[in-house]
Amino acid sequence: QVQFVESGGGLVQPGGSLRLSCAASGVIFRRVTMGWYRQAPGKQRELVAFITRGDSPSYIDSVKGRFTISRDNAKTTVYLQMNSLKPEDTAVYYCNTNPALNDYWGQGTQVTVSS
Repeated sequence: QVQFVESGGGLVQPGGSLRLSCAASGVIFRRVTMGWYRQAPGKQRELVAFITRGDSPSYIDSVKGRFTISRDNAKTTVYLQMNSLKPEDTAVYYCNTNPALNDYWGQGTQVTVSS
């Protein structure tokens, strides 16, 4: 059974940092591109970053230079290091494959950036 379990969110002040983790199971992890997605209140879910099976990362413009995606194939885990956080980064963050397996979204982890 495919499962994604996200963790690491929280409340942080603007300019702060968080590191998100996502443990994946039920997929051949080393063979898939993994992505981090987010959904802010009243907005559609968007792909924030992804990392290919060859470890090549890609980011949306609004997080370039601030977020870093990485993966550990031995642990079947993908990470998102988020620095210089802004209030507009507030959202529920999810991981999934890219393209996403839409029947298998996890619970996500809430990130709130506020003073």
